[in-house]
Amino acid sequence: MRYNYKVLDHTADLRIQVTGATLLDLYINAGLALFDLITKSDVGTEEDNILMTISGEDDTDLLVNWLRELLFLFNGKELLVNSIAILSLENLTLTARVGVISYEPDKVEIDREIKAVTYHQAGVKPSPKGYVAHIIFDL
Repeated sequence: MRYNYKVLDHTADLRIQVTGATLLDLYINAGLALFDLITKSDVGTEEDNILMTISGEDDTDLLVNWLRELLFLFNGKELLVNSIAILSLENLTLTARVGVISYEPDKVEIDREIKAVTYHQAGVKPSPKGYVAHIIFDL
C-alpha cells in the first residue's frame, strides 16, 4: 500500500518524497511510508497502541525526530507500525497514538533494512496542495 510517497533516485541510500494536505497528513503519511518501505507484506491488525510525544526545532526537525522514534520501534523493540492517529500538533510537539504489532519473521517479509533517518537533504515545505517533504534513509 502507498501512503502518498514516492521513491526518488539516490546513489547509495533511499530517498523519498512524501505529501500531505496538512502537516498532520504529512507526518502520518511519512510514518506509514517508512513501514511500507520496510515490509513487503501487509503487517496485519494492530495488537497494541503506543502513545508517543515528539518535539522538534522546526517542521523538518520534528519530521526527522518522529521518523527516528518510529524506526526505533522496529529496530529496538521489534514492533511494526500499521496505524497512526495524531492527537495533537502544537508548538512543534506532536502527540500520536501508534498502532503496532510484534514482528514475526515467519509472517512478515522484510523488504529493506533501514538503519537510520538522516537530516541530509531533509526538508518540509508548503506546496500548492498542502505540504511536501524529502527524507533520506540510511540503508
